[in-house]
Amino acid sequence: MQYQVIRNAKKNIVWGFVNKVIVLLCPFISSTVIRYCLGVDYLGLDGLFTSVISVLSLAELGLSSAVVSHLYKPVAEGNVTLVNSILNFYRKAYRFIGVIMLAVGLCLIPVLPHLIRDSYPDEITLWKVYLVFLFNAVVSYFMYAYMTALIVVYQREDIKSTINSAVTILMTAAKLFLVLVTRNYYLYILMMPVFTIVSNLWTAVFVKKVYPQYSCAGELPAELVGSLKKLVTGTFIQRACALTRNSLDSICVSFYLGLAMTARYNNYFLVSAGVISFVQIVSNAFTGGVGNHVATKSPDENFREFQKLDFIYLWLGGWCTVCLFCLYQPFMKLWMGEDMLLDGVSVGLFCLYFFLLMLGDIRTLYSSAKGLWWEQKWRSLTETMLNCTLNILLGYLMGIRGIILATIISLFLCNCLWSTEIVFKQYLGIEKIFIHFRHQAFYFLVTLGAVAITYIICMQIKTDSAIAQLMVRAVICCLVPNLFYLLVYSRLDIFRDSLRLIKDRTKG
Repeated sequence: MQYQVIRNAKKNIVWGFVNKVIVLLCPFISSTVIRYCLGVDYLGLDGLFTSVISVLSLAELGLSSAVVSHLYKPVAEGNVTLVNSILNFYRKAYRFIGVIMLAVGLCLIPVLPHLIRDSYPDEITLWKVYLVFLFNAVVSYFMYAYMTALIVVYQREDIKSTINSAVTILMTAAKLFLVLVTRNYYLYILMMPVFTIVSNLWTAVFVKKVYPQYSCAGELPAELVGSLKKLVTGTFIQRACALTRNSLDSICVSFYLGLAMTARYNNYFLVSAGVISFVQIVSNAFTGGVGNHVATKSPDENFREFQKLDFIYLWLGGWCTVCLFCLYQPFMKLWMGEDMLLDGVSVGLFCLYFFLLMLGDIRTLYSSAKGLWWEQKWRSLTETMLNCTLNILLGYLMGIRGIILATIISLFLCNCLWSTEIVFKQYLGIEKIFIHFRHQAFYFLVTLGAVAITYIICMQIKTDSAIAQLMVRAVICCLVPNLFYLLVYSRLDIFRDSLRLIKDRTKG
């Protein structure tokens, strides 16, 4: 079956962006209503159980990507029998994962009270709330979640985005209506599994209507099983590392500091995660070109392009870092209230954490394009173990600052240094690694200067209104750091080369 690549890609981008806005905006609205209708502890409870379920969900990581990558060829060749056998394997694997996840999740019930320092709301029973979160996470594995693989393969992610957007809006509306009218937290969280079921059924109806030739039948060839196992293992380890960063942090915050501090931490993380999502729209736009050039050009040619892409991306990432540092506190004060603010040092650490993530995004594109998941396995495992160990140690010694610092240390050592060494050794050329580190150190220092100058200017302007303060600072953050970057970078060759790259990519 043929499908329109360019037309579908445009629809995917448009609907993907719309879905991104909706998926980011709805949690903001939900958190605001929970904060003011039920209280901070309920907000912290949401964050804690979401983190626990995220850790339990690690079993699935890597499977969906591996299955999709093995579906492209038989779909393109019209090999319906092989597609059906892969789908059948996918469905069985999902059901097995669901059983394991449910069993492990139930075993954690006795541990739950020990994850919360001090107390939790008297009106709720902890294990009942947890079971709703667990059921919401498990139910998809026993329904039709595996069918989304066909939507991805046929490049109809606009449909996936549309369904997700509609379900998110309806679920948020139902949750907010119930909590505003009844003030009942149980009814609020019960909407999650209800709309998860709706989403799965909606997806199944679409897939069966548009692609009726496919069904779960047959056994997967032995050679494909071996290929899937290796690919799943490599992608699982890397994705597990990324997912557990915030989940482990939230659990440690709850354990050491209680639900109220967990709510504060997750509010700040929610903002930075939202910014990361939009910045990564840029890196995602580079993905296809990077993959093509890795396949068709030499490592030297790709290194030169890598430098330009990294410069462009870190200009954007550096600007976002400035905005976060200067706007975090006035935004939080306006959104959640002054009693929900973290201290200035913690905010600075959050911003450093954000920028360190930005440092690795373009390098990750080249690592993925070259298929270095297996080569990254020990690095990813070490980062997770180091982050967990430092969270426990520094969280005990320093509280919230120590937990954020633990993530920064593990991210810097294992992601910024070790992962870079792997990519350069395996592909770009180890002799070029010090050029890359020197450039990134320079971009970091320039960003540090932009943060300092912009913040000093922001502090000089006093306003009586929190809204006015946020708006004035936003204007300053748009102008000052970008003018500073322009002043510092405009004489560099990399600036002119990057401008040419942008012009070439945007022609026509």
